[in-house]
Amino acid sequence: MISKGCEQCANGGKMVLFVYGYCDQRDCFYCPLGENRKNVTDVYANERLVESDEDVIEEAERMSALGTSITGGEPQEAMARTCRYLRLLKEEFGEDHHTHLYTGIPGGRGNMRRLSEAGLDEIRFHPPVEQWGDLHGTEWEEILYVAREEGLTPAFEIPGIRAEAEFLEFLDEGAAEFCNVNEFEMSDGNYRRMQEQGFELQEGHMSAVDGSKEAILDVMGDHERVYFCTSVFKDAAQHRNRLKRMARNLRRPFDEVTDDGTLVYGKTYAEPERFDRLDVPEEFYTVKSDHVEVAWWLLEEMVEAGDVDDGEVVEQYPTYDGTVVERTPLA
Repeated sequence: MISKGCEQCANGGKMVLFVYGYCDQRDCFYCPLGENRKNVTDVYANERLVESDEDVIEEAERMSALGTSITGGEPQEAMARTCRYLRLLKEEFGEDHHTHLYTGIPGGRGNMRRLSEAGLDEIRFHPPVEQWGDLHGTEWEEILYVAREEGLTPAFEIPGIRAEAEFLEFLDEGAAEFCNVNEFEMSDGNYRRMQEQGFELQEGHMSAVDGSKEAILDVMGDHERVYFCTSVFKDAAQHRNRLKRMARNLRRPFDEVTDDGTLVYGKTYAEPERFDRLDVPEEFYTVKSDHVEVAWWLLEEMVEAGDVDDGEVVEQYPTYDGTVVERTPLA
């Protein structure tokens, strides 16, 4: 089973809103947060540092977001901020803008009610790994029913550290709607701690950890409401599809959108008047303050024909910062 939130994410339609970098569970060796996110109060919409509400709205519009995932740190430790952004998103984009939140604490009925009233649709709980297999009869079981009573869809989302059949019991009992298992990964933020715990990368993989996937699938993979999200899928589908949505929205008539969701165009410092003299259609180029951007294939032809002296083909991300991936000189 794939939830509505996951379906939107797979299609690249889910904006990630990082609302708070602090978390009271400070000993999670697998926490993936890097230095720019861990123990900070900054807010990020995707990779964009948020300085105003307009930044959040613009980022959602940039990717034609179908919904938003709220993450941290621990969003429940910044309830006023979390609820304010939920209300902002619902007011701006309507009730169909699906929202889900990741949390590592139960939170209690008061928080569940506040989140629901602010517009949260779905809450995904991540209990501490040391409690896995012993969650029944605890506040983690209780909060699933409380969340549902307050109008939220309760679920689990856990890292793929090991297989745990108790999560299947919660699904069969009707307490949780689904359980997502994320392939266990190393990141810049946790690499050293993970190695100290004896974990190593899978051969040929940039981030996936060796050893746990097969066991998890054997125990949990056949359940219709368990979804195993691989590291390859996150990069190859989720992230790429989000970039493609952005690229389609931002592309100019002469920009090419690649299969990776990047934008490709030509750049030259030739004087703009040269394009007029050559009768280049206006839709094939645009004049910037100190250069001209043009269809890459046209610039290539112009350089080969000697109409302009040189230039380059630029490939860049359609993100807010417009990071350049590659520059290929033409001469």
